[in-house]
Amino acid sequence: MEEMVGEEPETRDSVEAEVLIVLCSRAENVSNFVEADSIFGPDTRLVYKHYATLYFVFVFDSSENELAMLDLIQVFVETLDKCFKNVCELDMVFNFSKMHIILDEIIFGGQVLETSSTEVMKAVEEISKCSLSLSLSLSIYIYIFTLGYLIDSVSICHNAGWRRLQMQSCFQNPFLDGKVDSR
Repeated sequence: MEEMVGEEPETRDSVEAEVLIVLCSRAENVSNFVEADSIFGPDTRLVYKHYATLYFVFVFDSSENELAMLDLIQVFVETLDKCFKNVCELDMVFNFSKMHIILDEIIFGGQVLETSSTEVMKAVEEISKCSLSLSLSLSIYIYIFTLGYLIDSVSICHNAGWRRLQMQSCFQNPFLDGKVDSR
């Protein structure tokens, strides 16, 4: 929706309100597909699925298959359930970036990349390992760097394996070298 609406908060809020009005006014026994020409412009549709208290809405153009979009919502929700052990609103609020990582593993740049929730979870777990490893490595590097010690190398995770990045520090602590009077 952000690509169609833009980054303007007022515009985004008004579009979200229009979508909510359309969805809430629909009876439960009708199709999950809605013409969205009045909201997003010509040849746009939205598909939605309601799970407990969560609504998942995908907006797409007329070139996409409606049932495939409904299936993508199912894959997205299954993956969220695997990741958060029965996803709820709080998971979505407090793990917003992880939710976007999952969505980016399924759809990126308007292209469907993966439809297996198991494969998506493998990728998300690998990304989580990499970011934790990188975060820890950079924290250690920054801590040691600020103390003025020379670092030989820092390990970071890349894709499925470990690679070593040689990070040479050119930082010299003038207090340790005796060049500055510490009095």
